[in-house]
Amino acid sequence: MIEDNRLDRKNFLGIELGSTRIKACLIDDTFSPITSGSYAWDNKFKNGCWTYDIDDIHTGIQQCFADLRHNISKTNGTELCNINSIGISGMMHGYLVFDKNMKLLTPFRTWRNTITEPAAKKLSVLFNFNIPQRWSIAHLYQAILNDESHIHEIAHITTISGYIHYLLTGKHEIGVSEGSGMFPFEGSNYNEKMLDMFDELIKDKGFAWKIRDILPKVRPCSDCGTVLTETGARFLDLSGELQPGIPVCAPEGDAGTGMIATNSIKPKTGNISAGTSVFSLLVLEKPISGMYPEIDIVMTPDAFPVALIHSNNGCSELDAWVNIFCEFASMLGLDADKSTLYKLLYENALSGDADCGEIVSYNYLASEPVSGIKSGKPMYYRTQKSKLNLANFFRSQLYSAVAVLKIGMDMLKEKEGITASNFCAHGGLFKVPGVAQQLLANAIDTEISVFETAGEGGAWGMALLAAYSVNETSLPLCEWLDKQVFKNTKKVVLMPEKNESEGFDNYFKLYKSGLQAIDMF
Repeated sequence: MIEDNRLDRKNFLGIELGSTRIKACLIDDTFSPITSGSYAWDNKFKNGCWTYDIDDIHTGIQQCFADLRHNISKTNGTELCNINSIGISGMMHGYLVFDKNMKLLTPFRTWRNTITEPAAKKLSVLFNFNIPQRWSIAHLYQAILNDESHIHEIAHITTISGYIHYLLTGKHEIGVSEGSGMFPFEGSNYNEKMLDMFDELIKDKGFAWKIRDILPKVRPCSDCGTVLTETGARFLDLSGELQPGIPVCAPEGDAGTGMIATNSIKPKTGNISAGTSVFSLLVLEKPISGMYPEIDIVMTPDAFPVALIHSNNGCSELDAWVNIFCEFASMLGLDADKSTLYKLLYENALSGDADCGEIVSYNYLASEPVSGIKSGKPMYYRTQKSKLNLANFFRSQLYSAVAVLKIGMDMLKEKEGITASNFCAHGGLFKVPGVAQQLLANAIDTEISVFETAGEGGAWGMALLAAYSVNETSLPLCEWLDKQVFKNTKKVVLMPEKNESEGFDNYFKLYKSGLQAIDMF
């Protein structure tokens, strides 16, 4: 066992509550990961709603932190004792509402739910600004339209990262990027005109609250004025060793931490995150002129506008097919390591036909607003002249994980003349080097880069934001990332292949033509 003397220097902790895993990442003052902790979980479908139980949220983050402590002790023979700042991140959007005593008024409604269509449509028209069904304000207004009994008692509305931040600090606060997925922003705060419009819309309901009363306060990413309380320390660390008084930066969403982890916060930079959901973010030089249901407008953590294309469905269906091959290997008496199977199946997919042999897959475990699919129905079909083999089938599954992005990107290009010269990718889809990265480049006909740090994910991005909030620098966030974090970071860049891109275009034509059949079942 080698003692890691980095634990005696400045350390920064990021924790991200993701869809299938809660991860903690502790970094040093060179911004390199020291160790991590994790806790596996998954959403549940209860009473027509995707949710996580509040007790599971509490247990999950406590067990994740305990795993971090254990891993430090196991690998370094020392205890976790020196944290200089903390940051909490989580799945964006959704609906968490509390009364004045912080009693949860209704089960957590996650980003995955598409139960707010009437509210989202009405608000989009009212604001002349696209309000996706995932956004917190759409959930709130839908609850009002439904005349749900809890709405009169609401004192606070927040996200999962905002909630954990409250438990740690006692403050109802949110970061800029996370807040922009709750309610539309103008600059670095909520859009004042739209706040007034919403209050006017609901004034006849007789609520004791106004929208400004219940939204969390927006904190800039450079602000380190909030600290871990005694109660927060005891909540997070069941061992009782963690001390209060540690600065806690503004909580952020997984989109914001993805931008940070890929150094994609300057105008004309973009990133693609692929996990349970898949989304692309392109930082804009100026606001777009139109309003499109396929494109969300959010903000970077330092308040630049971003075009977000979000697919509710990512790698879950792909993972399910890998599990089937694991099961088959077990039936043959083979002890197949799952990571080995991923590598074999991914790399074999590269040998498939450019158009997947006219095999088309839809990974819709949940509804998909961008492509107009109202309920989750994973499907695949093939034409009469299709070439059904393993490479083509699995290549089709990989393409299905990113096909929805193509719909929104085509909209940006055709309607606004906006394209990216490069996207930086990260997430589980890219764990097998070079495969999904190349197929994505072919699919969107754009250069794709992957940093060597891509596997660290959003928890690392959140740790970077925690470090920036207490860093004694006058540099803007984008310059700080360039000059201090990513200066010597290596990356792999892959270009689209002309013949392969043409093959995806043929696949995509079949993909779009088959969409109308999905909601028939």
